[in-house]
Formats: sequence, structure tokens, C-alpha cells
Amino acid sequence: MDRLWSPWRLEYVTGNKPDTGCVFCNAPRPPHPDSLIVFEGKTAYVILNLYPYNNGHVMVVPYRHTPSLASLTREEAHELADLMQLSEAALTEAYQPHGLNVGVNLGTPAGAGVLEHVHMHLVPRWNGDTNFMTIVGETRVLPEELGKAAARLKPIFEKLGR
Repeated sequence: MDRLWSPWRLEYVTGNKPDTGCVFCNAPRPPHPDSLIVFEGKTAYVILNLYPYNNGHVMVVPYRHTPSLASLTREEAHELADLMQLSEAALTEAYQPHGLNVGVNLGTPAGAGVLEHVHMHLVPRWNGDTNFMTIVGETRVLPEELGKAAARLKPIFEKLGR
């Protein structure tokens, strides 16, 4: 029998997360070795999702702690849009996905996990990535560790973002 181990997800699925404040405001910044930030802009940054749906799942996040799109400044909104375009290009180069899901979850009924700090998701998708593991086993198989994904994406973001 094969076993699929993902012990890093236990904290997430059991809800036993310590309250350490806003995950986006407290995200370790580069060059911290545990940083999942793959690109930093002036008013926003791009970070790998700690609990991804697929490899390469990134989020575009304003530095300022603000809860909604409507509360963004014009400069923040424009940079979020620019970083979404940059993320699409970087993910396409790094992973060659067949498609991307792009979205914002505002409010608990919409699926927001972090209500108080708006952020945008970009999730690479491939034909056939929803298979029996996801449908029957309610389990996602992610073949790349987050640190390796960050190492893959950072140079691409740097090249494309400058």
C-alpha cells in the first residue's frame, strides 16, 4: 500500500493554528530562509500559498492591512493588477499550466480564509488535475515542495518584473 504524507497540512485541517496576528503582515520577508515571498513591489508583493490548491499557487497581497478591494488606494489597486499580470507570465513560464484560476474571496460565505487582509489568488491548472485523489479521497497531491517552488519562481519573477 502506498501512503501519501503531508504532515505540514495537519495544523491547517485541524484548525489548531496559533493566533499570531495577520499572516500577510507577519510573513517573513526575503532574505529570510523561510520566506515564501517570490516578488516584492512598492505597495504589494507576491507570495506562495502555504496551503496551496496546486503547485505554483500564489497570492498577490498589498503590504497595507486592509480588508477589501474598495479600501485600496489607486496606487495599490494598480500595482495589484500589474502583479497579477506578472504572476500570470511567471507561472506560465515556470509551470506551463493549461489554464489559471484567478480570484478574490471577500467574506466568509465567499470562501475567504483571511478576512481582514485582502489578497488575490492565482492557481495554475492542468487538464486532468482533478482526479480520483481530489474527488474520491478529498486529497490533493502536490509534487513540489514550497521551498523548491519559491526557488523556481523567484528568478523568473526577478527577470520578468524588472
